[in-house]
Parts: sequence; structure tokens; C-alpha cells
Amino acid sequence: MMRSPPPPQSQGGSNYGSPYAGQMGGPAQNSGGGGQFAPAFGGFMNDHTAQMGFQVGQKAVMAGQEYMEQSINRYVSIPALKHYFNVSTPYVLRKLLLVLFPWRHKPWSREQRPSSSAQDPSAPNTAYSYYFLAPRDDLNSPDMYIPVMAFVTYILLSTLLAGLRGVFHPEVMGLTATAAFAVVAVEILGLKFGTYILSISNDSQLLDLVAYSGYKFVGVIVTLVVAEILNRGQGTGGWAGWTVFTYTFLANAFFLLRSLKYVLLPDSSASTPAGGMQTVARSQRNRRTQFLFLYSYVVQFVFMWVLSRQDGATAKAVGIKA
Repeated sequence: MMRSPPPPQSQGGSNYGSPYAGQMGGPAQNSGGGGQFAPAFGGFMNDHTAQMGFQVGQKAVMAGQEYMEQSINRYVSIPALKHYFNVSTPYVLRKLLLVLFPWRHKPWSREQRPSSSAQDPSAPNTAYSYYFLAPRDDLNSPDMYIPVMAFVTYILLSTLLAGLRGVFHPEVMGLTATAAFAVVAVEILGLKFGTYILSISNDSQLLDLVAYSGYKFVGVIVTLVVAEILNRGQGTGGWAGWTVFTYTFLANAFFLLRSLKYVLLPDSSASTPAGGMQTVARSQRNRRTQFLFLYSYVVQFVFMWVLSRQDGATAKAVGIKA
């Protein structure tokens, strides 16, 4: 039986019938079997137009960052905020214990150090410049790391407890976060109004008050966890919940009363040679004492009670909607 002869094989083998056989074969052989695209890519990177484009893009990014920093610095000082987040692991652990067990802690005054630009102390008429130590170097220094982490933990914990009780709903996290944000916003506005009434114009003192306001979330978290265990998933009600809440509230109030005393009521006898903490007049001192008592006990009681009962109220609200 006659058969037609097989088609002729090309020397490349794999290029038979391909319309790009000549194009693929020539450059590949001249470049040693591969990498024919590398010179073209390298030429693109070395092109002056591409380099100019990269430089323009880099300048645009830097200009955008500078504009954002300037816009934010109008309201909050970024270097000042960095000071409040300068913490360490030992500091965080010791601070948490101090917030929960502040009864026997001494002293409560913050430590100060002379700046590096100070002149020779032995020289006459030396000008001193003092500054407060960072939180990682001073246990009594307020920070914003613990309040921020406690705030986020409170939202996640409330959502987790709702899931364990079988009343979880996607809206629970949103409602809890909204309520917590509302409490923080109202408290910050109240602190801003209080600083205006008390003639506190120093931005660092306002940031100190904002930092101290966030420590209540630590007590609220402890209340939620311990009450959930003692009440066997029934929430923060009952004698167990109220007992834990009373302790965490008193601990937080005592901690704020002792800590804020050196912010609102500086002692002239303990002032530094540079007058690091300015003394206040007698009338202003009485006002600040009343503000300190009301803020540490009355205001904190209301806010902590609202936050510790918020998980149950949120679950009921979601159940009614459903």
C-alpha cells in the first residue's frame, strides 16, 4: 500500500508550521539561547525620560506627605503624639498593674530631666530647660498606647461575648464601636471645655488629659471578662457584676485622682529650678480641685457604667431589629 512521504522536518524542530519561526529562531541564536528581552528592559530603566518620571513621582509623593503633616499639625502635633507612644513591654505590664492596683503606689509625680542644650550647671545665671521623660522611662507618665489598644480590645471583646451568648449579629460590632466612639468624643469635648474654663492653654496638658481618659477601658475590659465568668454568660448584671464594676471604678478613679493632681494642681514646693510646672492662683486651684473630683468620680462612673452595659444593650437592640 502506497503512503505519502512525511513532511520535511526543519532544523529547529519545534518551529515547523509556525509563522514566527524565522523571528524566534534568529534572535534566540544570536543571544545564546535566551534573555533577548533583558537589554530592552535595561534600556528602558536607563532611559532619561523614565528617570525623570521617577523623580517627578517621588517629589509628588514627598509633597503629598508634607502637605498631610502640615494639615494634621494644625490640630495635633505629630512629634508630641510620638512621645505618648514611646513605650516598652515592661512599661505596659507595670502600667496595667498600676491602673488596676493603684492603692499603695508612691510617688505619683512625673520625672523631669534637663535638656541636652542646657549650659554648665556650675556657671552663674545658667538657663535650664526641663522636659518630662517618655513613658518607657517613667511609670507615672501618661501614654496613648494602652488606651488605644484597650479601646480596640473592648470592641472586639464585646463582639466575642455576643457570639458566645448566641446573639451575634454583624451590626453588633458597628453599634459597639459607634457607642465607644461617642463616649470618647463626648469626653474629649468635655475636656476641651474644661481646659477653657480652667485657663489651661498648654497643649501638652490637654494631651495628658486625653491620654488619662482612655485608661477606663482597662477597667471596663476586666469587668466584662470577670463578670462573664462569674455570672456564667449572663452579662455584667447581678451582685458579681456590680462588685467587679465597683472595684474597677474605684481603682480607676483613685488612679486618675492621684495622677491628674500633678497635671491640674502643680505643687510649687516641688517645682524644678526652671519652674517646669507653673503654679496656679488660689481661685483657679479651687476650680481645678472641683473639676478633678467631678471628672475622676462622677464622669468616670457614668462613662464606665455605659460602656460595661453596652454589650447587653447592643444585643437587645439587634434582637429587636431582627
